[in-house]
Amino acid sequence: MSSPVDSSEHPLSGLWKPTQLQRLYYGPETVKKHLLDSLPSESSKAFIITGTSLATKTSLIKDVQALLGDKHAGTFDKIGQHAPVKELDEATEIVLNDENIDTIISIGGGSPIDSAKAISYRLNEKKKGTFLHHITIPTTLSAAECTHIAGYTDENNNKVGVGHERLVPQVVLYDPKFALDTPPWLFMSTGLRAMDHAMELLVNPTASELPCRWLCQQAAGNLFKYLPKYKNNPKDEETITRLQLAAFGSLGFWGLNVKGGIGLSHSLGYALGSPYQIPHGITSCMTLGHVIKMKAQSSDADAEQFARAAPFIGIAKSGDNKKDAVAVGDAILKLVDDLGLKSTLTEENVSKDQVHKIVKTATREESGPLYEKVKTIVESLY
Repeated sequence: MSSPVDSSEHPLSGLWKPTQLQRLYYGPETVKKHLLDSLPSESSKAFIITGTSLATKTSLIKDVQALLGDKHAGTFDKIGQHAPVKELDEATEIVLNDENIDTIISIGGGSPIDSAKAISYRLNEKKKGTFLHHITIPTTLSAAECTHIAGYTDENNNKVGVGHERLVPQVVLYDPKFALDTPPWLFMSTGLRAMDHAMELLVNPTASELPCRWLCQQAAGNLFKYLPKYKNNPKDEETITRLQLAAFGSLGFWGLNVKGGIGLSHSLGYALGSPYQIPHGITSCMTLGHVIKMKAQSSDADAEQFARAAPFIGIAKSGDNKKDAVAVGDAILKLVDDLGLKSTLTEENVSKDQVHKIVKTATREESGPLYEKVKTIVESLY
């Protein structure tokens, strides 16, 4: 009989339940070496999901199509930011109408990856027990490839989420060549999204101590070390690979035991992202440092967890958890600034009359202590 305990903030009590991920390949030429071997069978037909920029401004999609040869069943290249439902509906219809497709290959950032998961989810709704074999080739550090959930945007620009343990991609291919054409601001800002995962899982009560929190600390350290190196040379494939592995470390071990949302910074990201068309990497740049400081000052338990990350990002521990946790938050805000990623809601064209809506969406509260604390954060972002 399985334990009723999903996990615990106590390091010696908990559960880690792995996902269905089968293989993680990383390094130069990974796609060329391993894509065909990653298909589930000799007769597999694969459908590619990606965005317009990758399809029209790079040779990457054509390269993958050539590798697949007669195993290529088609390509849908209209997936936009936050995965709009209109494009998702269109892609789903194509897959539903081709019974030969058993594999979906997502190429890009969080939107194509989430779209591929959502298509598989919808296919199972139509044909019970039918999930697609998912191979993903990420081009950002969003780490959407690590989870069993998918988000897309409905007709009213609201985020819709679906989840199932069989939505986790079976194969992840981290190939640095596929990130060379990613705009540096996008790659770095999704690195802060990965930092968001790492930090918020430290205080998520259902995250496991091992391997999740241990790896999150390592991930944070590597993000701090290698994002500035990437800024100085965005074409260094070794640095890109190290950052891809750090992104995986930030979220790849949260497991099926994690319940509910990841944390407040993520909730704020959802409240700011789809409704106002702000990329999630940028929302993390805005919110994470402030949320860490707020939670550290509000909770001794959260302060203790955040303070654990201090040595990994170059901060000597003082012995005062609140002080050290606040220093972690300040260090993240400084990193955002040093990377040239600092932004305001004013610059993102979000009017101040939206504050209540944003805070209500993020906290699911109309008033109260948490509402007021989050309202202070949101107001500081203008």
